[in-house]
Amino acid sequence: MLSPALPESCDVLVVGAGPAGSACASKLAGAGLDVLLVDAQAFPRDKVCGDGLIPDAHAALRGLGVYDEVMALARHVAHVRCVAPRGGAVSVPGTLAVLPRRQLDDLLCRAARRAGARFEAPVRFEAPLLDGERVVGARLKAGGAAHEVRARWVVLATGAVPQALINAGLCERRTPSGVALRGYVKNAAMVGHIDQLELVWHPRLKGGYGWIFPAPDGVFNIGTGLTGSHVTGRDGRGSMQDVNLRRMFDAFCDVYAPARELMAGGTLVGELKGAPLRCSLLGARWSRPGMLVTGEAAGSTYAFSGEGIGKAMETGILAAEALRQGLDDDAGVRAHYDTALRALAPRFALYEKAAHVNERPWLADLVIWRARKSPRILRRMSGVLEETQNPGRLLSWRGIGKLMFE
Repeated sequence: MLSPALPESCDVLVVGAGPAGSACASKLAGAGLDVLLVDAQAFPRDKVCGDGLIPDAHAALRGLGVYDEVMALARHVAHVRCVAPRGGAVSVPGTLAVLPRRQLDDLLCRAARRAGARFEAPVRFEAPLLDGERVVGARLKAGGAAHEVRARWVVLATGAVPQALINAGLCERRTPSGVALRGYVKNAAMVGHIDQLELVWHPRLKGGYGWIFPAPDGVFNIGTGLTGSHVTGRDGRGSMQDVNLRRMFDAFCDVYAPARELMAGGTLVGELKGAPLRCSLLGARWSRPGMLVTGEAAGSTYAFSGEGIGKAMETGILAAEALRQGLDDDAGVRAHYDTALRALAPRFALYEKAAHVNERPWLADLVIWRARKSPRILRRMSGVLEETQNPGRLLSWRGIGKLMFE
């Protein structure tokens, strides 16, 4: 028997109410479509993330009509402070803010509901309903019971954990592209001392970096991230369990004094939590008849920086735009969405190339040393942040070669 809260059918079923799913649901419901948005967890809920809102996130929030609401809650920040292994640092200006995902995701979900989407949680995606090869809905589990909801389209926005992709027959790689460990620390003494988004490279953090981001109310988001073969192994068959994230976090606190002071004098709010990342628009098919994949499930996180909030919303909006072309035009919807993601792919590829800085921390020394001496290079770094410059041109081997002679 169907739960009274779950409809028998809808135009579009969106699975996952994070930034991608809520953005997609908002746009579709605002266009007058019957949208059911579900999530495996009741809201508000925590999500492991750095919580940084860089310029692409600001643009997406404006497009969703929630920018002012988000910024009223967020901690505004003016710079990213990049810290090299030998201690050199440069502050890169940008349009930045920090808001914990517990608040951000809840706000985006509520915006989707205001637009007309129905929201139900906790509801877990079990498998697609099929008519031949076409997805025509989903089997869901809610309240311990299985339910079937028919839909003209299903959008998977289920994040980095691959199980939903596996169940939907769209997973191409089960292992993550990266992993991260994050904690919240309250430390009144550090307020004003750490007032930028701090990114730190060091040989003991090889393959990744550490971060400290000032959040609202005297709380700091602190963590470490690791990407590439350090996570997946050279053969691509590693797993998150193979990575000792806590050891990397402890190394960060050992080599970077502000991190050590923050932890020593602060109070941990909750516990340290780890999570996988899916990067570079890789690891999953983007669609099948009747189903689109969006957000981090589609790999919407940047490999170099680990930033994913803005691109998750952007891909969710692109999925909605594709569906608004006409729900009955399977080939047209899929082609429109495929074209839109392929237009983004070169940028992700450049960030993938730029990620070699994480593998070779000494390059951070070079780039930061030159940026401190050259306003032009600092402007280019700001352009990377604002997405007016390609990171591959600055951080490719050719670009690094040019640094020596500019």
